[in-house]
Amino acid sequence: MEILHVSAECYPYAKVGGLADVVGTLPKYQQQLGHIAKVVVPMHRTKFLYENEWNVEHKGGFMMGDAHFEYTIIKEKTNKLDFDLYCVDIYGLLDRENVYSYDDDTERFTAFQIAVVDWLSHWEHRPDAVHVHDHHTGLIPFMMRNCYDYRHLAAVPTILTIHNAQYQGWMSWDNSNYIPAWDSWQGGLLEWNNTINPLACAVKCADRVTTVSPSYMEELTQKANGLEGLFRMERAKSSGILNGIDTVVWNPETDTYILDNFSIKDAAHGKKLNKKKLCKDFKLDDKLPLFIYIGRLVGEKAADLLPQAITDSISQLGKRMNFLILGSGDKRVEDHLTYLNEGYAGFYNSKIGYNEKLSHQMYAGADFLLMPSRVEPCGLNQMYALRYGTIPIVRSTGGLKDTVIDFGEQDGFGIRFNHASVWDITYSIHRAVELYDDKEKMTELRTQIMEIDNSWEKSAAKYIDLYNSIQLK
Repeated sequence: MEILHVSAECYPYAKVGGLADVVGTLPKYQQQLGHIAKVVVPMHRTKFLYENEWNVEHKGGFMMGDAHFEYTIIKEKTNKLDFDLYCVDIYGLLDRENVYSYDDDTERFTAFQIAVVDWLSHWEHRPDAVHVHDHHTGLIPFMMRNCYDYRHLAAVPTILTIHNAQYQGWMSWDNSNYIPAWDSWQGGLLEWNNTINPLACAVKCADRVTTVSPSYMEELTQKANGLEGLFRMERAKSSGILNGIDTVVWNPETDTYILDNFSIKDAAHGKKLNKKKLCKDFKLDDKLPLFIYIGRLVGEKAADLLPQAITDSISQLGKRMNFLILGSGDKRVEDHLTYLNEGYAGFYNSKIGYNEKLSHQMYAGADFLLMPSRVEPCGLNQMYALRYGTIPIVRSTGGLKDTVIDFGEQDGFGIRFNHASVWDITYSIHRAVELYDDKEKMTELRTQIMEIDNSWEKSAAKYIDLYNSIQLK
């Protein structure tokens, strides 16, 4: 089977969030199952682009509104990612350093999608599945079936995976002429709530719809930023498939980013050495439990609650724990977290920004990971933490609910709470401090969580089954 994944991100080429990790890993595991998986992304001007060699695979052009654009498809030469990686270059639109947050993102991603479909229309054969990811690629299933120039692609199965339904790519009807000439009778497929909604369009047009965890699929029928009714209507063709992690990249036994490699057998010793180094670098006390947060400092992640939760925990329990924060996002949250550096020196520190190496070191050295998310479609951080023997403290939502069981329940191993509130976070931190003092229980849980298999093998096979279900329908 040949699968073409279309995405705005792909690790390590370009990464903003978990979407990149999934698109950079799932195809590799599909290749290992004996299939041909390919990925196409915009040609963002990233470090990976300039450090690798590329071949030109195709050149073409298209009209978008009144403007004509030329595009180029390039392919990474060496199969460095264990699958074919293609990039789409469009002068003036996709030749940017950042992935998102430009004023003309509507034009940029619409042009990217048109270029992909146009390129696909020139293939001498047809792929067995086109797998699109999030709203940035949501118009592709529509264009393959309803744009006059591309209707010969209508029989190619399409799959949409939703990584975050909060962002839907809304477009004004004034921009409807951006889409290549299409059957006007099918305009209802583009529309939701009187605007063009690429995510809603993909939900309607794709043969199958998946989310990145079963619980998130259920949650979208109740809370989906206005698309709740649509998800209820399309429930029959929708399912949740839990993301996995790359257990080669995320492996404490071989990880070159961390100070001391360790396995389940010597985890206590290995984590102690990594923690000591981490605490020394950030002027923290390695004898106290270390709580970390890694991720975007935005409302979805409930990062705005962290400053108060941290200060309340320290004031209520005394200086019995350390906190280390790594992330970026909302400027106000960044400033508040930075402000705490002086008042709680020795027990708290933060680094604004993102650093892949440091994130590995934090998972290896920490005792607990905080994930108080308001919305978490799947979450990968909790799986990384488990792999490195770090106990996750999570809110019961989305994929966090599917991957973490509270240690107070049968076969439990983490800490879960119900509400994205300062009180619930601080109460969970109190529970964690008490757990940390029980060395025997901590050792037991560390062994248990490091044995959990969150690799991609099972999930990759489920996607293959999903593609086959379309072929056989």
